[in-house]
Amino acid sequence: MLSIFLKEVNSFFSSLIGYIVIGVFLMTLGLVMFVFPDTSLLNFNYATLDQLFEIGPMIFVFLIPAITMRSFAEEQQAGTIELLATRPVTSLHIIMGKYLASLLLLAFALLPTGLYYYTVYQLGSPPGNLDSGAILGSYIGLFFLAGAFAAIGLFASSLSGNQIVAFLLAAFLCFFLYWGFDFLSRLPVFAGKMDDVVQMFGIDYHYNSISRGLVDTRDIVYFISVIALFIMMTMVSLERRKW
Repeated sequence: MLSIFLKEVNSFFSSLIGYIVIGVFLMTLGLVMFVFPDTSLLNFNYATLDQLFEIGPMIFVFLIPAITMRSFAEEQQAGTIELLATRPVTSLHIIMGKYLASLLLLAFALLPTGLYYYTVYQLGSPPGNLDSGAILGSYIGLFFLAGAFAAIGLFASSLSGNQIVAFLLAAFLCFFLYWGFDFLSRLPVFAGKMDDVVQMFGIDYHYNSISRGLVDTRDIVYFISVIALFIMMTMVSLERRKW
């Protein structure tokens, strides 16, 4: 697993992929938080990082599928997936190596946002007048969200040998699992009856819960369950090719 992890990390940073991902993510957040008038925190009367955590999921819906689309689709295009499967490693080790490499890249993308926190911290009146507990909870939620989207992206990549198809499928699945259940809960058949239950199936519900600064074990269990489910589905997809 370690060799696969190191191979993927080296692949990210020996090409432009890793740098483009981190650059696009930080540039988009920077524009939203400091340039665009409607969302610029400089136009607010209080210190907040809400913009970062509100726009983060929207960026991740497209950014993370772009990272993971090549994970297995490229192996299938190059014909190296069979070679990889014959090595003395299990499918789970292959998946986890690629999954952890994707998470590391996303962690590198989130790390520089600490500068945004420092900036807002200094802009407070007095400096430091900031709800750091809620911000920490939001960061935890954003990282779990990235983990869930990365698992979904790997699954989509294992289904197709075409990277564009893998990207589109992953983006759709991420979008549906994040916002889809909230839209479904508003349908007349659920509204006023089971709308709250339907919303609890969506990632948005649990991400917003953690972002309020209250890290509930039920939300943590939900994210871990989603990650484990898609990793298992990816493993089944790879084993199916062996069969």
